[in-house]
Amino acid sequence: VAEVLLKATPLIVIALGLAVCYRANVWNIGAEGQFLLGALAGGGMALWLTTQGIVLPKIVALPLVLATGVLGGMAWAALVALLRDRFNASEILVSLMMVYIADMVLSYLVYGPWKDPAGYNFPQTITFLKSTQVPRLFDGSRVNLGLPLALVLVAVFWVLLFRTYAGFQLQVGGLAPAAARYAGFSSRKALWMALMLSGGMAGLAGALEAAGPLGQLTPHVPAGYGFAAI
Repeated sequence: VAEVLLKATPLIVIALGLAVCYRANVWNIGAEGQFLLGALAGGGMALWLTTQGIVLPKIVALPLVLATGVLGGMAWAALVALLRDRFNASEILVSLMMVYIADMVLSYLVYGPWKDPAGYNFPQTITFLKSTQVPRLFDGSRVNLGLPLALVLVAVFWVLLFRTYAGFQLQVGGLAPAAARYAGFSSRKALWMALMLSGGMAGLAGALEAAGPLGQLTPHVPAGYGFAAI
């Protein structure tokens, strides 16, 4: 049961962002890549704090790692939004192809600059400081703080989609583009908002995974959560 809950956490977080995209008729298929960039950004922050010996209180270090992960996922999704907005490139193909670029970046870092020099040549970083790792909820179980965070985000996204004007704009733009244009809603704004939210949530899931059950970066970070969440 604990392992099912552990694996449900990234699926819930990523799927929330994807749900916003799909209701806005924006087809983000590259959540796996945004997940990886979140893991790289959040893990990179945790690695930097560890190698520099900067011991911050967990209440500061952990939010810093997770926020960096969110920004990493958003940055990767922003490239998709930019190419769709400026050049009308298919977000389906662009987001999907960028997954493989993200995978190559991860491999380069863990086999190269970020590899643990005392790790017997295994492609992995050093283990992150305890202050940067996501705390577990129960002894003897790998379920961590990401699970209640994911459940809180479910409520937040429900309010966003069904109880806010911005959520209404997104859904109208996806369900009835002509009506959205008539109402003066911006399709560009909907595109960027949907992809930023989706990328941010995938990045958060990546940071939770890197700083949670893994506690380091390895080539095995991509576990297919981004594709399964679709």
